[in-house]
Amino acid sequence: MPGRRARQAGVALLGRRARLRWTHLVLGGALLMPYWLVGTVVLALFTDRADAFTGSLTTQLGAYLLALPLAAVTGVVPLVRPMSVAAARVLCGVPAERLADGPATSRAAKARTAAWFTLHVGIGGLVSGASLALPPFAVTTMALPFSRGLRESALGRAYGLDHPWWAALGVPAGLLMLLALAAAAAGAGALLARQAPVLLGPTPADRLAAAERRAAELAVRNRLARELHDSVGHALSAVTLQAGAARRVIDAPEPDLAFVREALTAIEETTRRTVGELDSVLGLLRQGEDDGELPGPGLEALDTLLAHSGLEVACALEGDPVAAVPGPVSREAYRIVQEGLSNALRHGGAAPVSLRLRAADGELEVTMENPLTGRAPVVRPGGGRGLRGIAERAALLGGHAAGGPADDGAVWRLTVRLPLTGGRR
Repeated sequence: MPGRRARQAGVALLGRRARLRWTHLVLGGALLMPYWLVGTVVLALFTDRADAFTGSLTTQLGAYLLALPLAAVTGVVPLVRPMSVAAARVLCGVPAERLADGPATSRAAKARTAAWFTLHVGIGGLVSGASLALPPFAVTTMALPFSRGLRESALGRAYGLDHPWWAALGVPAGLLMLLALAAAAAGAGALLARQAPVLLGPTPADRLAAAERRAAELAVRNRLARELHDSVGHALSAVTLQAGAARRVIDAPEPDLAFVREALTAIEETTRRTVGELDSVLGLLRQGEDDGELPGPGLEALDTLLAHSGLEVACALEGDPVAAVPGPVSREAYRIVQEGLSNALRHGGAAPVSLRLRAADGELEVTMENPLTGRAPVVRPGGGRGLRGIAERAALLGGHAAGGPADDGAVWRLTVRLPLTGGRR
């Protein structure tokens, strides 16, 4: 047990973590030097001392005390925090999640960073000074029992090292000095490690900014998910319907090869168009960027969408919505129509669909109707999210969507209103 405690004490004083924290303190001492030099010059100006740089310990301590306020002023600079955080993570062993990211921008963050920087350079300067001065003195003390000339030298007599006691106590006294230095460095490093999350941790403003960034990232992922859901989901529904119809026609006693050829052509064009849209969305995922405008077709591609939807669609346009609708609204409207057609395929099969787009009074109104046949819908793994996605798209543009049975349950009606000047909010 005593041996184990001795090993634990050795690790605490000279282990890897203790050595890294000691390095962090020495770095603080190095950062203090410019401020200490300025403090020395200021002290020399006001005390009229020519020996300020080589003066007494009192003079050096005065320069040290003048240096700390100067360091505190520097700590207010926003970029001091990310540099201090990087050093604290690597050298102090503080977990990254307990420290803030980015420059200090708020008043509270700057004040905390200034306090940390002052504490770091202040304690680091003391430990660095001791690390430079104490080891040579300790080694000299340990050499006293073995060097009579050293004990009787002018330096030895000046410091009282010629006393007989030093001949006997030189080695243990030197070892005790080195041990005290290691203990002081370990204690100071542990103090900085405890204070780092307090002074360099996120402020309430930092936490709010981080929450806003996470919300923005989540919004981007949700937008990409909707793009994939609407594009791929509609394509699969249309391809499934066309393939099923072609299979039934081929199995008929007198196959209609023209119909089969038309169905296969529709499948080919639908999949080719969907692969292009899928590549665009996946390109954004690979780049990890979003410029606020997702690529994709708009209402100008509505004719192609309806022609290869696998449904008989009666489309009515009022107010020239293709030309009058801005780009962001046009793209969202296209996706809403696409998802509406997918829902009609899933719930109504090949039943005809009525589509009306009306651009008037500063808004685009999209109305879709399809008969409720009573057939069981095609079930997607994990359930469908079409109506929810439509509502989200409308809400992003400042509009709203409503869907449900109408005309005593005979038809399903989807109504979406999008402001033409809303854009993305």
